Amino acid sequence: MTGFYGYTLTSMKGETVKMESFRGKVVLIVNTATGCGFTPQYAPIEKLYMDYHDKGLEILDIPCNQFGGQAPGTDDEIHTFCTVHFNTTFPQMKKSDVNGANELPLYTWLKSQKGFQGFDEHQYKALLEEMFAKADPEWYKKPDIKWNFTKFVIDREGNVAARFEPTADMAKVEACIKSLL
Repeated sequence: MTGFYGYTLTSMKGETVKMESFRGKVVLIVNTATGCGFTPQYAPIEKLYMDYHDKGLEILDIPCNQFGGQAPGTDDEIHTFCTVHFNTTFPQMKKSDVNGANELPLYTWLKSQKGFQGFDEHQYKALLEEMFAKADPEWYKKPDIKWNFTKFVIDREGNVAARFEPTADMAKVEACIKSLL
């Protein structure tokens, strides 16, 4: 099995991004969408980047259209939306799948390291749980990414330190990141 540093992603410009280039840094990986109830999380994610990038935090934004078709458009259109509405400056990757036959190999590995542990209390928790239960009574037993804005935190040694579902309070994500910097 390949560890974190053995994987690559593709930037929105088509360039290969080696995870090896993040060795020694804390990395937040998040699958995003521009038309989701969680889309406002771009703002606190950008704040994390501004507050902690100089201390060793990297953020990798991976737009994904697998959840309700909430990331329509081209990579350039998604990037424009994010910069215009949320002033994002962290790196955006090519729109990609995080589940299924075409999922990024990095996501296969991430999910093998930290599976789904449940949703935090949130206004959307009951809605999400009901929706998933209708589709699959065993949904909560599977490590798949459940929705947009699922976050993985990688420590400075390349280990998956935490997985945060989109319902997690961003203060918890920040506390985790701070503890690793």
